[in-house]
Amino acid sequence: MPPLLLKICRGALLLWCGAAACFAQNPASQPRPWWVGSWASSQAVPGAKDGLDTNDLRDVTLRQVLHLSLGGEALRFKLSNVLGSEPLHISSAHIARSLSASSGQIDAATDRPLTFSGRAEVTIPAGAEYLSDPVPFPVASFTDIAVSLHLDSVPAGLTSHIASHQNSFQAPGDQTSLADLDAPKKMDHWFFISGVEVAASPGTVAIVALGDSITDGTGSTTNGNDRWLDDFARKLALARNGPQPAVLNAGIGGNRLLLDGRGPSAVSRFDREVLAQPAVRYLFVFEGINDLRRADMEPARPASEHEAHVRRITEVYQQFVLQAHAHGILVMGATITPDLDAVYSQPSVLERPSAAHEADRQAINHWIRTSGCFDAVVDFDAVVRDPERPGHLLAAYDSGDHIHPSPAGYQAMADAIPLSFFSAAGKRSGPARGKASIRASRSARGS
Repeated sequence: MPPLLLKICRGALLLWCGAAACFAQNPASQPRPWWVGSWASSQAVPGAKDGLDTNDLRDVTLRQVLHLSLGGEALRFKLSNVLGSEPLHISSAHIARSLSASSGQIDAATDRPLTFSGRAEVTIPAGAEYLSDPVPFPVASFTDIAVSLHLDSVPAGLTSHIASHQNSFQAPGDQTSLADLDAPKKMDHWFFISGVEVAASPGTVAIVALGDSITDGTGSTTNGNDRWLDDFARKLALARNGPQPAVLNAGIGGNRLLLDGRGPSAVSRFDREVLAQPAVRYLFVFEGINDLRRADMEPARPASEHEAHVRRITEVYQQFVLQAHAHGILVMGATITPDLDAVYSQPSVLERPSAAHEADRQAINHWIRTSGCFDAVVDFDAVVRDPERPGHLLAAYDSGDHIHPSPAGYQAMADAIPLSFFSAAGKRSGPARGKASIRASRSARGS
């Protein structure tokens, strides 16, 4: 046989063998697992003020505690180097049930190694995310699990979630399978993990919340899982008769809709963190306050620029809805909550928001309530504002910084979300059509 023909035949044989191996693992006669996201975190690169030194992350174990919103029979993990500029090598990865969120202790009897294409180590290219192999690991909803990663070093561009409001732990060397870490250092960050998926009942769906620090949980209790989205997930689980939806948090503190800053802009991360989630059927959009605040910190602007800025924000909302509907996702918009007492971080021009800023916030909220763009609206502004001073947070719901709600405020926000909007979970498989049957009640939407 001619050498060239022999080479082609050998190549074809290798391709066939590889395909046969995949087919053997997933024969057509066996139903594929129904994967649903149970936990998520949005990725950002920490800044200098976040106090993270990449030199501290050489030959270390990172143990990170994650609070699942949905249980299942098996798990798989999405590890992320999406913001790295160099490959990320993870030499060992383990999962286990967490025994203590404050100490990092795990139940050693539940410890399982993670693999990637059957291998215990993985190198993730710059800009990429990889899924682990599935791990049989029956787990209930609202369980804490610990993920332990051993790193030789980390790439430039530290893919992380800056404010986890959950303790993570760093320890020297490879301690991925130890029940108690030796000489751990406590941090409130997550690194290189962007999602956990569970094998759930067919038809189970996910809800994603796209937001900023209020969704991320600033003002909540560390390890307390009392963000508004945590409270809503528990409320939803108690009210469900059928399969419980998963609830995924895509909030980043300081995030903006239009421009990068504290993390990639919402428009640039929308595909990856919303549309790419498996089985997502519902979306909260609750973002825009940081776009308004950053613009207000600039020198005085004419009224026409305020109008243009409001229009740009509402145009982004419309784009989110159009793209979500094209993927069969229904969208609940949330009004922007008040912040007039919140001091600016760079008060060179203004110490606190201006009257023009408040007028812009009111204009956007009026549009959210009345435009008909969203499939439903939840009026968070009406829930947490002081009725006597509408531009200010109610003192009982103020965490102390006059912009982020307290745990009590977050609970009130969750209580205001109309569950009727989510009553058709799992029944839609195509693009969303029509709104009349899924509008939130007037009492939930506010004025």
